[in-house]
Amino acid sequence: MSERQISTSVLVIGTGGAGLRTSIELAERGVDVLAVGKRQRLDAHTTLAAGGINAALATMDAEDSWLQHAADTIKESYFLADPETVRIVTQGAERGIADLVDYGMPFAREDDGRISLRFFGAHTYRRTAFSGDYTGLEIQHTLVARAAQLRVPILDSVYITRILVRDGVVFGAYGFDLDDGTRVLIHADAVVLAAGGHTRIWRRTSSRRDENTGDAFRLAVDAGARLRDPELVQFHPSGIVEPESAAGTLVSEAARGEGGVLRNALGERFMERYDPDRMELSTRDRVALAAYTEIAAGRGTSNGAVWLDVSHLPREQIMTRLPRVYRQMLELQMLDITTDPIEVAPTAHYSMGGVWVRAEDHSTDVAGLFAVGEAASGLHGANRLGGNSLIELLVYGRIVGQAAAEYSAGLTAQHRDRDAVAFARAEIAELLAADGPENVRALQRAVRDMMTERAGVVRDEQGLAAGLEELDEIDARMTRIGVHPDSAGYGDLAHAFDLKGSALAARATLDAARERRESRGCHNRSDHPEMDPTMQVNLVWSPQHGVVREQIAAVPEGVADLIDREEVSTAGKLVE
Repeated sequence: MSERQISTSVLVIGTGGAGLRTSIELAERGVDVLAVGKRQRLDAHTTLAAGGINAALATMDAEDSWLQHAADTIKESYFLADPETVRIVTQGAERGIADLVDYGMPFAREDDGRISLRFFGAHTYRRTAFSGDYTGLEIQHTLVARAAQLRVPILDSVYITRILVRDGVVFGAYGFDLDDGTRVLIHADAVVLAAGGHTRIWRRTSSRRDENTGDAFRLAVDAGARLRDPELVQFHPSGIVEPESAAGTLVSEAARGEGGVLRNALGERFMERYDPDRMELSTRDRVALAAYTEIAAGRGTSNGAVWLDVSHLPREQIMTRLPRVYRQMLELQMLDITTDPIEVAPTAHYSMGGVWVRAEDHSTDVAGLFAVGEAASGLHGANRLGGNSLIELLVYGRIVGQAAAEYSAGLTAQHRDRDAVAFARAEIAELLAADGPENVRALQRAVRDMMTERAGVVRDEQGLAAGLEELDEIDARMTRIGVHPDSAGYGDLAHAFDLKGSALAARATLDAARERRESRGCHNRSDHPEMDPTMQVNLVWSPQHGVVREQIAAVPEGVADLIDREEVSTAGKLVE
């Protein structure tokens, strides 16, 4: 099979919002950059983000400030967010929005031209900017257009299988073309991982097929980096349950933000039991756990779900503020949300942990390797505030672009390693020669079934231990897979690498979930239902050292003063 060789100063792996914003920054600085993705750039996962993007612009509530945004973020992270990461994002958020406006982003605006902001989940003030309920789609289109203006080279069908490292220093990456199988050897001074999280390893998930399968986790760990808090996964409260092919597809949180109500099968507005003050506007972890608890107690629908109802809202409000939800439910279920409720259940939505990075520049343990977006960690702790991930892409995309540019400029030479390249070549060749009886798709399903059963919304020691035993069996079966490219391309080979990523991400998640013997935010242990003050630490995972506890820096005074600690409580959270 032929091999294509490419050289660039910085390679960006992933073409969603994080990868594109990083690439744009590099191109604006005149740095040679190449972005590669395993799906079309206009179809990246960022396009699915519906609700909005956060910045304390104070256009609607003059009292808001980046300090209050930081306080809200740390409080709702259950004090597991890195305070410096939070400061960088919240202080840089206004600049991030301004960059998007400069690129042509069509934000919703008030009659006088101010950017409109709405309430979103557990924010103290209105600070979520939006574009209908297509915010992520509009951001992605805006970034794609800006990248095209700058002539950023983007390869839409290259699957990266390994980051190339010599003596702890990056010198490129290896992969193949998904269409024709051509091998691709890319030499680069720096590599930026922007390849998403690992939520596809659960059965009900808002990630589509073949995305967020843990690719970034595996690539980073194989290169010598570590993972932080892989057990902290956000389950979004409202994923649809039918049809099966679309199970887990999100109904935007905007539906609750606009006044939607949640009811169980008995017709009870059940959030009164779990957060009577904030009701449906409570944090994602509480709403998801409340829905899970109602369903587990037998008060769910026959499909194991609850009802989300917006039909009491004015039709005009639904059509202007929730157009995507309206169209989506008509297309998927022939359901008119202006008259009928939507059947929803918790769905794996966001990896709040990720690759271990330094707050100041998102560099990793490996020289020249950076991570950004959902692939990275540090901002969200045990519960991500809706709208914070999109602003994280904008803020850190700019910072990582700058850091990677400076790193590349500072190199006096690029030291390569023939053995590392030979290993990457052999890895692909061995899989292509694999002709065993095990089916890759069936094994992916086995991982998803196991994680749903053993490490879902509520976990316990027995289940997590059983999950690790089942994962050992899956690992053994993975040595007997068959890989069969066909006329449609090399998707089967990609699925085999996806499976490797999913298995590694599953192991890291199970290991860390066992170690976190407490209930905190998204992480619910039925055998440890209380929050443990000694567990206010990050859990850092690597294959060599397992799970290691890492202390979190103190919250700066100016932010700490704005945190109402009374609200962060596990009271009423875990009702068995």
